[in-house]
Amino acid sequence: MSDTAVIFGGPSPEHDVSVLTGLQAARALSTSGTERIRPLYWTKSGDWFEVAPDLEGQAFVDGVPPGSTPLRLEADAGGGFQARGTLTGRPRPLDISAVVICCHGGPGEDGTLQSALDLAGVRYTGPTAAGAALGMDKLAFAGLAIAAGLPTLPRILLTNSTRPDFPGPYIVKPRFGGSSIGIEVVEDLPTATARLLSNAHLRRGAVVEPYRPDLFDLNVSVRSWPELKLSAIERPIRSQASSDILSYADKYVGGEGMASAPRELPAELDSRLEARLTEAAHLVAQLYDLRGVARIDFLSDGTELFVNEVNTVPGSMAKYLWVAPPVAFSTLLADMLAEAMDRPAVQHLAVGADGAVLRSAGSIASKLA
Repeated sequence: MSDTAVIFGGPSPEHDVSVLTGLQAARALSTSGTERIRPLYWTKSGDWFEVAPDLEGQAFVDGVPPGSTPLRLEADAGGGFQARGTLTGRPRPLDISAVVICCHGGPGEDGTLQSALDLAGVRYTGPTAAGAALGMDKLAFAGLAIAAGLPTLPRILLTNSTRPDFPGPYIVKPRFGGSSIGIEVVEDLPTATARLLSNAHLRRGAVVEPYRPDLFDLNVSVRSWPELKLSAIERPIRSQASSDILSYADKYVGGEGMASAPRELPAELDSRLEARLTEAAHLVAQLYDLRGVARIDFLSDGTELFVNEVNTVPGSMAKYLWVAPPVAFSTLLADMLAEAMDRPAVQHLAVGADGAVLRSAGSIASKLA
């Protein structure tokens, strides 16, 4: 019987949180009766290792845990994960039925890893390559939300020549990133553009939007299998009343990560606001072809509602939000794996490539003339 793998880590600012999510997923699957779990660790430098399933997060502080098995990922038909061969032996393919992707941010959540697995024919949980890329791109996601008629704050690309048609103060965000990493609140446009040089997380691109101190966060998790369902809605509480945004530390620096962060869950909302949020969450899930478990983030002042972004691979799969009705973490994972097997992320088709164009084509030289 093929094994189940769990992928975590990766060359991302969210590497450490990804390790914790992956270890939790591997442990939950092991204790729920899944026959064999293969934890696959993706290092900060992009190397692959199979590690022991009973490790704690501290084992990864200094890099690859001792005794780990080097792997390589071959992104071609019949490829996949292989244990590196010895001097006299050939690489040994790992017999894997599907992988649970627990990578947050970077190439594990922007579609890069998903594309490699698609080419290798490896089934996986979570967003498709296209859905992952869309969720990671704050500018593209906002454009899609606006085109669909969803309420959003103005969001534009930040460059040295940007002239927003909305006044400051502003929120400056990495165009590609998540978990509040690299996000800053600034008072004016010169300060915003200066951040393009001083903030390393903005080098691939940045967006700017108006800062509204009257708005608070509202989050809901959505899962797609066996049918589309929403979790309870949470209102995260910032660590200090004066905080400009819900920070990375607010979210993850705690004994239980997001589960230990202060929050109102379920959030006490006006019934009309809750209905609008639920409707918007369903539409967002349809727009980017939700797969697996995601978290959709909103902003509100109690009356107005704005779609902020979608986190396609949330920390711990947002298991802390599934409280009403309760859904066990092992159930979330099992359903994600069932979807990976029954609804593959992609199926490449060559229908129509029957050679007719090639047979009727003239010479290449004639086409270059």
